[in-house]
Amino acid sequence: MSAAPVEQPHGDRPLIAEANRLMDRNPGNRVEIIGDLIVMSPPPDGAHAAALTDLMVPFIAAGLHGTESMVLQGIGLWLSSGAEDYAIPDLALVDADFQEHLVENSCYDPIAFRLVLEVTSSNYQADLRTKVAAYAGSNVPVYVIIDRQHQRLHVLTDPAEGTYASHRVHAPGELVTLPDTLGAKVTLDVAEILKAGQPKND
Repeated sequence: MSAAPVEQPHGDRPLIAEANRLMDRNPGNRVEIIGDLIVMSPPPDGAHAAALTDLMVPFIAAGLHGTESMVLQGIGLWLSSGAEDYAIPDLALVDADFQEHLVENSCYDPIAFRLVLEVTSSNYQADLRTKVAAYAGSNVPVYVIIDRQHQRLHVLTDPAEGTYASHRVHAPGELVTLPDTLGAKVTLDVAEILKAGQPKND
């Protein structure tokens, strides 16, 4: 999401107006509104960025970045959990026509999202708890969490009633094949992804 001020007025959207002000004053921070609360995350570290780049590779290799779908970092997702709620997942797989589903504030309707993925940072509890409910409540089909704190990969599927009916946790040494609903076969090597996401000073 751009740190530049949005062009449309937000006089009737006080949380969004404040979130945009915070984003302008804190370049590099991620500002989201989840459950009617503004959440600001610090800039990601280099290992976080390395893990994201490594994660894009299997999606692109599977042909998922093209005419039918796209693999994008930092795209806004309009949530159903509150009147002004939105999240900015680290990585998302969206339908290629996602721009036709713009809601507001550079955020898009969840109907365009096939998968969202988060690489945990210091505020990892939000990824493991708050965002689970937010993404499930917005019917995002697949939510993947790269849990750097606990060295695990989570795959959550089948959203229903504000949670995911299926929540599988994978450890290093496992190869994880994501659901076919993405449009192609994508397999993730848990050990390789977690290694990429581990800061060198740890």
